[in-house]
Amino acid sequence: MTDNTITHKIDEKLPINRVFTLGIQHALALYVGVIAVPLVIGKSLGLTPQQLSFLIAAGIFTSGIATLIHNFGITSFIGVRLPVMMGCAFALVGACIAVGKASGLNAMYGSIIGMGIVMFLLAPVMGRLVRFFPSVVTGSIVTIIGLSLLPKALISAGGGDIKNPSFGDPRNLILAIIVIAVIVLANRFLKGYMRSISILLGLFVGTIVAGFMGMLDFSQIASAKWVQIVTPFYFGMPKFEVGGILTLSIIGIVQLAESVGVFSGVGSICEVKVSKKQLIAGLRGEGLANILGGIFNSFPFITYSQNIGLLSLTRVVSRSVTIAAGIILIVLGCIPKFAAIATLIPTPVFGGAMIVMFSMVGIAGINMLREVNLSEPGNMLTTALAIGLGVGTTLVPQLFQHSPKIIVDVFGHSGIVTGAVVAIVCNIIFNGVKPETNKNAGNVDGVQLDSQK
Repeated sequence: MTDNTITHKIDEKLPINRVFTLGIQHALALYVGVIAVPLVIGKSLGLTPQQLSFLIAAGIFTSGIATLIHNFGITSFIGVRLPVMMGCAFALVGACIAVGKASGLNAMYGSIIGMGIVMFLLAPVMGRLVRFFPSVVTGSIVTIIGLSLLPKALISAGGGDIKNPSFGDPRNLILAIIVIAVIVLANRFLKGYMRSISILLGLFVGTIVAGFMGMLDFSQIASAKWVQIVTPFYFGMPKFEVGGILTLSIIGIVQLAESVGVFSGVGSICEVKVSKKQLIAGLRGEGLANILGGIFNSFPFITYSQNIGLLSLTRVVSRSVTIAAGIILIVLGCIPKFAAIATLIPTPVFGGAMIVMFSMVGIAGINMLREVNLSEPGNMLTTALAIGLGVGTTLVPQLFQHSPKIIVDVFGHSGIVTGAVVAIVCNIIFNGVKPETNKNAGNVDGVQLDSQK
């Protein structure tokens, strides 16, 4: 096969009806992440249904823009120019909530913008930074992220508010269990694309059952506008805090390392050798997408790996399909009534899905640790201390309440920073700094329960 043929496959022009159908499929593949992240963060920060609706619309809209940046590219400097999709990143949910609760929404968005700038600037030197994030470090960090988020999932499954007398109501628990059961059965008996949207199916079935229980409120959909443009800085101008930016940036660097694997995986399916220049342009695209996420009131973004599964399944690698998916997301993001539908999902239903999603994040971290020889005392101690202190300080943030402000700003927002610092330092002590190729081609943010990864 010649290079000209390969290039033609990526730039192939397909019939409009086929482009539209495949584009919807790609958009749906990341839909769970796009609506889940705003809902989790928005509900955790106590936002109103109207604000939640806007957050969801902003997430959908900005995901579309980020996807187009990657597919079209801005000259050869920004964007990987491969058929990839970008969506909201689960890995940063806990950190965003921590910063938002401690310093407010404006500080959270300032930290997202700051993280995007750091990612953009570090793109050319990622090869040097990756050696500080071998599998023992990245696996520990991702495990901490998953385990730290689980309490929020269980609280949502119980009803969302521990102080509410109805918390733990059997109806809430039944809904959460139904969602989990649907996800499990879908992954056992369905195949291909239907299996890849098992979480979406769980949310759908759970919401239907909740409707029969009289637990749905349609007033938000009725009052939502048909058309509204997502405006920058909807919640006010961003506030930049060192601690918040550092917290998110550490996870952002890990994401960049994983994105290299995703780009390489997509290139392999497209039968294209991804050059170093193209990888760096892709990493700059990741940084720019996160800057836009903060500007347009959305959240951190990452290139989703489940779209690799769709490319493998359909064998259609034309960028026209993922460009169509990006345009579809932008249009849907401008229709508040569409976004308001997601606010129908009762908290216990969403809690059931969150238990699965966040548990899978933790398992993804454990899977990364399989690459590590844990029989070595140094690696075992590094992992144990990183996870123990990372999860521990997440569950007991009051530990730093009497510490100097700089300590509170850096370590008090999230245990992820604590765990990351411990993992990096311990790894250097025991193993030194050695170049290591990142073997994790996928990411944990798409939460794909399929083997197509």
